[in-house]
Formats: sequence, C-alpha cells, structure tokens
Amino acid sequence: MQVRVLLFGALKDLLARESETIDLPGSATVEQLLRRYIANAPQMEKFAGSLAIAVNRVYATPGQALCEGDEVALLPPVSGGAPENAAAGAQDFVRLQREPIDATALTAQVKSGEDGAVVIFDGIVRNHTRGRRTLYLDYEAYEAMALEQMQSLVRDARQRFDVREIMLVHRLGRLQIGESSVWIAVASAHRASAFEACRWIIDTLKKTVPIWKKEFFEDGAVWADGEPFPVEIAASRPSSDVAGNER
Repeated sequence: MQVRVLLFGALKDLLARESETIDLPGSATVEQLLRRYIANAPQMEKFAGSLAIAVNRVYATPGQALCEGDEVALLPPVSGGAPENAAAGAQDFVRLQREPIDATALTAQVKSGEDGAVVIFDGIVRNHTRGRRTLYLDYEAYEAMALEQMQSLVRDARQRFDVREIMLVHRLGRLQIGESSVWIAVASAHRASAFEACRWIIDTLKKTVPIWKKEFFEDGAVWADGEPFPVEIAASRPSSDVAGNER
C-alpha cells in the first residue's frame, strides 16, 4: 500500500524534503513506518524519543494500523497558523494567519458589558535567545491539523472554565522582532476563571499544536527546541535492536 508522509520542522531540514509517498506492507503500523525512517536515516534516531505521529490529522498510537492513502505526519516537539478561518464555536474566534495580529482591534472586539475581566496573553518575538541576538523567526505549521487542534483546545477550555468568550490567533511565516506570534484573549465575568483559562490554553498549545519555530541569528539558524509531547500522544521510541527491521 502507499501512504503520504509529511515532514516538519527540523525533520524537514534533516531529510531535505517536505513530503513523499512511500510503499509499505499491507499490515504496516505507525511504529513500523517510524522504524523504516530510522533505518534509512540513522540521524533521525535522536528525534525518535520525542516525536508524535498523526494519521489523517489525528494523533496516532504506535500500534495503529495504516491504510492505503493515509496521510502520516512525523511531528517533532512543537514550539509554541494561510487564510482566515471560521471560529470554533458560536462566540469563539480561532485563526491561523500570515498578516500581523491587530491586538487593538481584537481587544475591542472581545469586550462586552457582561464581562468583569478580559485576560490577554500576547506572545512577542524577542531579540535574543540563550545569549545570541535574534534577527527574525519563521513559523510553520501542519496547518489543517493545527487549526483543528486549536479549535479543540478552545472547546476544551470552555468546558473546563467558566468563561464567556475565547479568541486564539497564531501567526505563520516570517516574524520580525517585537511582532506578536500568538495572541489569546479570554473574557469572563470573573477574573480568576479568565486567568486560569488563558494560562491553560497557552501552556497546552505549546505542547500539542503542530506549529514550529525556526530562529535566525547573525551566525546561523536553528529550529527551536520544543516541549515534550504529553505521554498520551507521544510516539514510542523503537528499540535499537529492531530499528532496522520491517515486520
């Protein structure tokens, strides 16, 4: 059978391609596909313990069977989105975009007479990382899956916290120093719920939404180290003694 494999972030640079169609045995699993990549490109071994894998834009378990025509994404840890997109719910606003984020307009849009608080998180591109001067950043995403994950994140936040409205916007493409990369607003009758929801959204987004950041310095560029995927979505590391074998 044939499946389409998508590569992102540091994996894209390592393998010098963004996607490919590969042939697999009819009974192949997610774990066997990962073994195959490590066998053909041993330098991928350093990523194996930190990858997640998505099949048709849904996080997959290692033992999940693959089917003809599946879209499989190999996802390094994310760092944390290209047209405008619809909101996740009747009152919520979720967007991936390449144009600058207009925080003033969005703040005015989210406010309502029902609210006692609007809590905002504005993630900004800073001019340094670990002692190196940053020139600019490039953000890329597995866009269809990233948007779905952001929408799901907002729905989950509304179930967890007593809030009225959530806005979640993430940039893609090249960002200059001082520009907003991710912007979140949570409106609620009570400030405690708004603070808690806003913190939960950004912390969870940074671990689960497939968006990656490449940092450009005066002396080179690197993909930013991401936070580990949660255990429930991380791909299992294949054991070294079978990494080169197909079952």
